[in-house]
Amino acid sequence: MEVINDNGCSWINDLNPRNNIDKLSSNLDCEWLIVGAGYTGLSAARKLGQLYPNQKIILVDAQLAGEGASSRNSGYLVDTTLNDGFTSNKELESYKKKVDIYKLGIEAVKKFIKEHQVDCDWNECGKYFASSKTEDKKILENFSDILSKLGFEHNLLSNKELKERLGTNFYNIALHTKGGILLHPGKLVRAMIDTLPENVKLYENSSLLNWKKINETVICNFINGSIKTKKIIFCTNGFLKSLGIKSNYNFPITLTASMTRTLTDEEFTSIGEPKEWGVLPVRPMGATIRMTKNKRILIRNTAEVYNPFKMSKSDLLKRSINQKLGIKKRFPQLPNNIIQSSWSGVVSRTRNSSQIFEKVDKNIFVAGCYNGSGIGVGTLFGEQIAIKASNESTREIKIIEARNKPTWLPPQPFLNIGVKARLFYERLRAKSEI
Repeated sequence: MEVINDNGCSWINDLNPRNNIDKLSSNLDCEWLIVGAGYTGLSAARKLGQLYPNQKIILVDAQLAGEGASSRNSGYLVDTTLNDGFTSNKELESYKKKVDIYKLGIEAVKKFIKEHQVDCDWNECGKYFASSKTEDKKILENFSDILSKLGFEHNLLSNKELKERLGTNFYNIALHTKGGILLHPGKLVRAMIDTLPENVKLYENSSLLNWKKINETVICNFINGSIKTKKIIFCTNGFLKSLGIKSNYNFPITLTASMTRTLTDEEFTSIGEPKEWGVLPVRPMGATIRMTKNKRILIRNTAEVYNPFKMSKSDLLKRSINQKLGIKKRFPQLPNNIIQSSWSGVVSRTRNSSQIFEKVDKNIFVAGCYNGSGIGVGTLFGEQIAIKASNESTREIKIIEARNKPTWLPPQPFLNIGVKARLFYERLRAKSEI
């Protein structure tokens, strides 16, 4: 499995380049192997390092650690989500299970930040579910009813209030929840790399070609070496399917985003000098958009079934046109050439918006498929899958395992046909919101 990402992600380019990078180049043995060094893999490695300070733990990634979806998302640490199928009273109990996991995820990230004094532009400003369509008010009123029953502090806002808060009159209706957090995902995941325990060895740019289990040993073959391990934890999220892990329960979706340069003082004044904010769409294929701490605008408004391993510069450019149009819809007074960078990233989805967290075999474990909520849930699941793999249990594991399990997906080519059809349908419904 070779992964080639573009180099246009602003979150990553904000950081100083790392120089402590090792690539696997020999045959090794270890007690623990974690495949995938995003939020989940890094958190699993950190927990195992704490639990087993005298054991050899290897963490390996096909690209640079933390520079996949963990740095390429929009930086939302969510407390609630709207577009995941739980929109009726009938599904209230299922939704409660999911938000209980979100809460634990926020707590896990908070604990890490406090313990290591991490600066990741943490802002507990909440988030908006917003729409330009007044007919979407009914959707938000139903969602408000569910949030009220679960005790979430929130409020509905109209066009005038949104113009004052967001600096754009594009949106006519929104629901604001107060428990969500905005942050800089690149800074957070870099801190997780920098604070790995001493007995965790990280290998990067080392693609896993294949793996097999022989008796009580798992053998993993890479381009320039192999690793034999007693226990393995797969944390590759959008690439689980390509490694043959839970193949009939998850599928990758490629998202594309763009970020502007920092607005000038004059440009920032022209949109009302708003405080940092984040908007999620009411309609599933609408735009996710943020005003960042340093006066940049981020927008993500494309999602597609695509080769998950690379996206060409020309393909990125085509998709960035959608982002340019989305920004101009909301801020027509800003210049046309304001976008500074564009990038793609891969997320993992399941049919019923649930997550994967389980023991696959006696010494094989997996955690992933966060359906767009990977910062908090990925951190939580990484820590807890390490504990589960140690044959221990916690309150958090009990809460995780009480969730609805992922449902089975149809085989190819029917899966891709179905996903593409659904994305096309949702794209048409959300056309005005892109």
